[in-house]
Amino acid sequence: MLPLADRLRKASRVTVITGAGVSAASGVPTFRGVDGLWSNFRVEELATAEAFERDPRLVWEWYAWRRRLIAECEPNRAHEVLAAWSRRYPKFSLITQNVDGLHERAGTTNVVRFHGSLWDLSCWQRCAASPVRWRDDTVLFPALPPRCPHCGGLARPDVVWFGEAIDPGVLEESLAAIDCDVCLVVGTSAVVYPAAGLADEARRRGAFTIEINPEPTEATPRFDLAIPGKAEVVLDELESLMMRR
Repeated sequence: MLPLADRLRKASRVTVITGAGVSAASGVPTFRGVDGLWSNFRVEELATAEAFERDPRLVWEWYAWRRRLIAECEPNRAHEVLAAWSRRYPKFSLITQNVDGLHERAGTTNVVRFHGSLWDLSCWQRCAASPVRWRDDTVLFPALPPRCPHCGGLARPDVVWFGEAIDPGVLEESLAAIDCDVCLVVGTSAVVYPAAGLADEARRRGAFTIEINPEPTEATPRFDLAIPGKAEVVLDELESLMMRR
């Protein structure tokens, strides 16, 4: 990995795209959760606008459960390395598909939340008095589902549900970020679009592209370099090599 470390050391514009694999070492629970708590539900019953309209309390019980578990997780070495890079490079962007907020807790700057955040809420009714979203770090809500503080209507998690489009502003930020020297895709299967197409576009624009993932993905042949391994292990090794003078 020494040639990659040298390339990264010389780069000025670095963009990293992250997925669930970056948070795995932090113990962030998978969709089905501990002991199959939610194994009787399909994703369409929990992560769509239709599901929320049908049973907002059920959907919020799932999200409240996720928020409680993630609140107990800590950033791992992968998050720490990326936070250090965000301070080091003059032009650094991190586009994350994760909604857990661990990049921000690690101190990473210039984070583009491609799929939103578990810690942001928005008004289900999109009331005129409400901002687009608001931050709420409350682990235990006084009641479920929580309410919009502006109109009293239902609040929803400000995440991108299945069947919903990426926010145009977020997409614009992401496309601007992939104008870079080096683009790393870390801990994602790279099959969910439009996020999966970002690295391809970065390469078309002249970036050197790298995939870091424990297993090959459908996108692996399209990268300039693929490094097998866990995010926290590979990024730590890269950081160590970059720090050697």
